[in-house]
Amino acid sequence: MKEKRIIRCVITDDEPLAGQGLLGYAKQTGFLDVVAVCEDALQLNTVLKEQPVDLLFLDIEMPYISGIEFLKNFPNPPRVIFTTAYERYALQGFELDVLDYLVKPIPFERFLKAANKAYDFFSAQEVDAAQFCFIRTGNKLEKVLFQDILFAEALENYVAIYTADRKIVTHATLKSVQEMLPSRIFVQPHKSYLVSIPHVSAIEGNILHVGKYEIPVSKYQKEEVLEKIVSNRVLKK
Repeated sequence: MKEKRIIRCVITDDEPLAGQGLLGYAKQTGFLDVVAVCEDALQLNTVLKEQPVDLLFLDIEMPYISGIEFLKNFPNPPRVIFTTAYERYALQGFELDVLDYLVKPIPFERFLKAANKAYDFFSAQEVDAAQFCFIRTGNKLEKVLFQDILFAEALENYVAIYTADRKIVTHATLKSVQEMLPSRIFVQPHKSYLVSIPHVSAIEGNILHVGKYEIPVSKYQKEEVLEKIVSNRVLKK
């Protein structure tokens, strides 16, 4: 059985009831280990100097120093999920590369979605540690970096893997290739394709632009695929 990943986290909120509410939510997940609940950034600063922490649930408007200013000035901070009563800070939050942005009052299902996103993020970091794979082509194995793969295409009994400068054809199924690639980076927009999310340069109708290529998106998978590609990365009016 695969060992469950435990995420060490700190909740920081100047409203004690809000902090305790998030603590109760965290206990329900089974994978969030809350090592401290702080009432301001000064308490948080002390905690982070004393023990390793993976994730912060961080309020924004607090006494002494805001959550945003703390995040900007703390060296090598843990990953962050902002929790705030104000939507106006959302753009600043995502400019700081936070994992998610929760607006109070926070329903449990929205908290759980953010927690699961954090779980997937940390799990993917572990899976992606190698950052490469070997593809069998003919009588040799070719090393390919995950970051170089644009997309993979199913060709009957073969799969073609495209990078910016080469095409590697291997005798395999698309499913076996998908199991080898990190799910955080790759998405399946169509039964015949796997696409690297970082290499998607544009989305036009049911087409993904990947380098000089156009990849179709199945109408049955469009909503799920676009959510994974675009999630929290669209500038709104």
